[in-house]
Amino acid sequence: MPPNPPPDSYAAPAVVVEEHRLRKELGFWGLTAIGFSNILGSGWLFAAMYAAQTAGPAALLSWIAAGALCALVALVMVELGATRPEGGGTVRWPLYASGRLVGTVIGWSVLLSVGGTAAEISAIMQYAAHYLPGLYDEGRLTAAGVGVAVALSAVLTALNWFAVRMFARLNNLVSVFKVVVPVVTVVALFLSGTHSGRLTDHGGFAPYGYAACLTALAGGGIVYSVNGFQAPLDFSGEARDPRRTVPAAVLTGIGLAVLVYLGLQLAFLFTVPDSLLGDGWHGVDFESPFGQLALVLNLHWLATLLYADAVISPGGSAYVGVAIDARHTYALAKNGLLPRFFMRIDPRSGMAHRALVLNLLVIVVFLLPFGGWQDIVSVMGDMYLLIYAASAVAVAVFRTHDRESGTVRTEGRSPGVRWIAPVSFIVSSEFVYWSGWHDLRLALPLVLAGVPLHLLQRRGTGGAPARVELRHGAWLVCHLAALTLLSWLGSFGGSGRLPAPYDSVAVAAVALAVFGWAVRSGASQLRTVPDGLAAVPPV
Repeated sequence: MPPNPPPDSYAAPAVVVEEHRLRKELGFWGLTAIGFSNILGSGWLFAAMYAAQTAGPAALLSWIAAGALCALVALVMVELGATRPEGGGTVRWPLYASGRLVGTVIGWSVLLSVGGTAAEISAIMQYAAHYLPGLYDEGRLTAAGVGVAVALSAVLTALNWFAVRMFARLNNLVSVFKVVVPVVTVVALFLSGTHSGRLTDHGGFAPYGYAACLTALAGGGIVYSVNGFQAPLDFSGEARDPRRTVPAAVLTGIGLAVLVYLGLQLAFLFTVPDSLLGDGWHGVDFESPFGQLALVLNLHWLATLLYADAVISPGGSAYVGVAIDARHTYALAKNGLLPRFFMRIDPRSGMAHRALVLNLLVIVVFLLPFGGWQDIVSVMGDMYLLIYAASAVAVAVFRTHDRESGTVRTEGRSPGVRWIAPVSFIVSSEFVYWSGWHDLRLALPLVLAGVPLHLLQRRGTGGAPARVELRHGAWLVCHLAALTLLSWLGSFGGSGRLPAPYDSVAVAAVALAVFGWAVRSGASQLRTVPDGLAAVPPV
């Protein structure tokens, strides 16, 4: 690092000081519980029904595909977390690899994705309304519901306030309950009696065609349900042995979650009464799928347990979400997107208290205008997919830079990343596209709002000229614009001018071309701004 780095340097002394205050207290089981708890939130209570409505029994293939594809993306992010551990790393790596424009746009999308935590809190209110009807009405939180949701957000912030060790212990307890209840649900439903031929009757295994499996990934809530596996990576700066524990925790969390989701999907498919399938799987409609199914099957004890867990499971995910949001805000302050004021780590607890307070305010802002769970996740679900795409570029850029500079790295590298990185970039782009025009017409322009934000926040920093930063980051802007255009032209809620499967093929072709462009731009950026990598902790 240069002896006198500029105030906005990626590795300014103030950044290094605060980074060293993070407590390295998390082991394999603590990290695995964080990842699993972040994945298994409100999604397991809804996704089995919506996936069956969309694809019928073929939804089983969607779960397997989602798990496999997320594992590919995870391997990319695992290498970054193992070789470059840092608090809020998923926000920092795109900045190092692709420069300030990409770092700002991705950081902006991360700031927007705080709405995911608001969605979990909204889900708690929706299910709590089973006992307190005044909290939720006609698909939205009532005034009383908003008040309780804000109070719950404050409680979750307080639980994250004190120390990483306390956070990990509390999360471990919640995670145990979140594992037990879905497993008990699967066993109890199967023991209540199953209907034979469910994988072939009522229209066959794929009654709506195999293309419906792709729609189920987004429209059925499968991507949202499996999303969140990256959580241990955001705690890599607080792990005792990140090279060993982070990769194992991420992949273990994905594997356990997919097994639970497959069990739940099978239980739903085999136990829905024939009387509800007169109109096929499209006609199965519950407001609270597993809770109402348990009541239909006279499993009142299970229904009671499910309605209780419908508060605890989203609560566990919201609890982890508050912690992750704080790490992201801390990283955004290090990036310079937010004032360095929010970078402060409390020396006694090792927690970013100011970041926690800011995120509490952002959660409240999302709760007030949206209110409903579906309203929030329909727009915010694409934000993390963009982080995955930017991370795939980052790992390829770092490898290219190491090769050009003659640096030899072996520890922490994931096997096969040379081909996994472009595949995961394409997969992330496809997931974004499959979300559909209805959601993307709002989500992608929101992300592109990070471009003028970048131009505003770079004023007076004394960094690289604006034209140089724009040249290095233009690939992301063009990619987002292309996805928006293809979504409007395509068959996933668009105009249909570009029919399936040619629309998905076009997205893959564009993504592959943009990936090559992004890696070349990033390598060029590191050659001209080599101190970007100096900010990465040494391996």
